[in-house]
Amino acid sequence: MRGYLVAIILSAVFLYYVLHCILWGTNVYWVAPVEMKRRNKIQPCLSKPAFASLLRFDQFHPFLCAADFRKVASLYGSDKFDLPYGMRTSAEYFRLALSKLQSCDLFDEFDSIPCKKCVVVGNGGVLKNKTLGEKIDSYDVIIRMNNGPVLGHEEEVGRRTTFRLFYPESVFSDPIHNDPNTTAILTAFKPHDLRWLLELLMGNKINTNGFWKKPALNLIYKPYQIRILDPFIIRTAAYELLHFPKVFPKNQNAYHNVTAEQLFLKDIIEKNLVINLTQD
Repeated sequence: MRGYLVAIILSAVFLYYVLHCILWGTNVYWVAPVEMKRRNKIQPCLSKPAFASLLRFDQFHPFLCAADFRKVASLYGSDKFDLPYGMRTSAEYFRLALSKLQSCDLFDEFDSIPCKKCVVVGNGGVLKNKTLGEKIDSYDVIIRMNNGPVLGHEEEVGRRTTFRLFYPESVFSDPIHNDPNTTAILTAFKPHDLRWLLELLMGNKINTNGFWKKPALNLIYKPYQIRILDPFIIRTAAYELLHFPKVFPKNQNAYHNVTAEQLFLKDIIEKNLVINLTQD
């Protein structure tokens, strides 16, 4: 479970980078999609973000599209890795799940505001009594993770959510938490995760085998709100940013390296690549 949570955090942080990189550069993808068209034509920012040097690309799109996901997988080498780092043995699950979604856009088609400010909001107790809610809501893009609640904690964590990353065992199931303005992003760790999403979208009975705990049996998000994160993001976060080894001993969790994570976060904060809002 801790490995899943850490991978979600890595994905959120890297999505933060990707968003800024896209907004600074361009939002036009190199592959012309056919079935799901990316409609956003966001004007580039004039100023380069401080951490742009961490990324080796400026046109990467974080969400998979039904029309071109195989080409994208081949381009970025995701067809050579299994989940959560690729889709080598899960391409058909990706195809089926993506075929049921209505969009792969980054933002709403009418949103053309460049130079958005982004914030990643964690679920830790460090936010308690910080009264950062108003500050968090002042950001253009607010990224949250799993089923970290907003309702009842607005003063500490804010009210708005732009993107919420989740996996089947961590997603909200109570409709009171639904926000129609939230884009819910599935981070797939195993083929079961994609099968789960497909079954929910088709209204089928959920097979709960293969999960570390019982997954949600209903989905509070509509198909237009849902995206699937490109596994390349998790792979790049693990290998490029955290320098995880590609082979782990059998008794270790391949998604979790506390020391590497702490050093990475400490480094980017000290270099002023990101700002830690919880620091006094």
